[in-house]
Amino acid sequence: MRVIGRDFVRQHLTYPEAIRLVRAGMMILSNGQSLQPLRSILRMAEGRMFGLMPGALGEWDSFGAKLVSVFPGNGAQGLQSHQGGILMFEPETGKPVALVHAGEVTGIRTGAASAAATDVMARPDASVLTLVGYGEQAASHLHAIAQIRTLKTVWVTGRSAQKADAFAREQSALTGLDVRAEPDIARAVEQADIVCTITASAEPLVTSDQVKPGTHVNAVGSSYAGPVEIDNALVARARFIADHRAGALEQGAEFLSAKAAGLIDDDHVVGEIGQVYLGQLAGRTSADEVTVYKSLGHIVQDLVCGQFLAEKAEAAGLPALDF
Repeated sequence: MRVIGRDFVRQHLTYPEAIRLVRAGMMILSNGQSLQPLRSILRMAEGRMFGLMPGALGEWDSFGAKLVSVFPGNGAQGLQSHQGGILMFEPETGKPVALVHAGEVTGIRTGAASAAATDVMARPDASVLTLVGYGEQAASHLHAIAQIRTLKTVWVTGRSAQKADAFAREQSALTGLDVRAEPDIARAVEQADIVCTITASAEPLVTSDQVKPGTHVNAVGSSYAGPVEIDNALVARARFIADHRAGALEQGAEFLSAKAAGLIDDDHVVGEIGQVYLGQLAGRTSADEVTVYKSLGHIVQDLVCGQFLAEKAEAAGLPALDF
């Protein structure tokens, strides 16, 4: 078994590669070529969680599971919020062949998944990105979305003006893009063609009245039933597409909140992003339509990245351990 660490992941799982991989993974899911139960989440004190996500990519393809802890306070210690591993198995014998750094894969593939969705749901001329949040996923989303749209301006906003400003300065220097901090969340959202909500907020930070016609929204930060980042009115107003329909119906907090308020029913989840990639579903139907991609994250995204990295590690001659 090969242990594939953070540096190897970062070196080989580039954003263009990750966008390609997660797009392929979501098509596999929507084509019915994967096997997976809904994720299992153990909620602990202080917002900490432990999750188990098993799955298989086709009957004779790779299979595995992601075991990951989520500790929101890790950033203060310079650590990723997601800690754990993706354990990949050989389909012929069932033996484990690779343990991949889950935090680094999750960081990259989540931004890549939003970028892939943005590519088919945002207007072709979308050029102003607003990031609601300034943590590790803000950087991932910025780098990934810059791969699929020419960004004229990037606004970063949140509840801490100081942190937003620090993020803007750092990312401007790293990317050469025009990244600006905006202390007023509403003002930052109002200017955007693309909005990414990537926070741990329990209450809506983005409301429908802030979002102009034609905007695309990636709702990412809430990954289980409970906390919501966008309000019920925005959910009800938008063309709503999920990474996994069954997951959104059971664990998509924003969808469940709007449904509980009586504003929508299950049919409001138009379909899955994999169906859009397959040409079975339109990402948007007009230039003025507001679209929402609900990202819960899915094991197929981790498995396609894990399989890719396991193959790269073997080709690079990364030592294997007896197990």
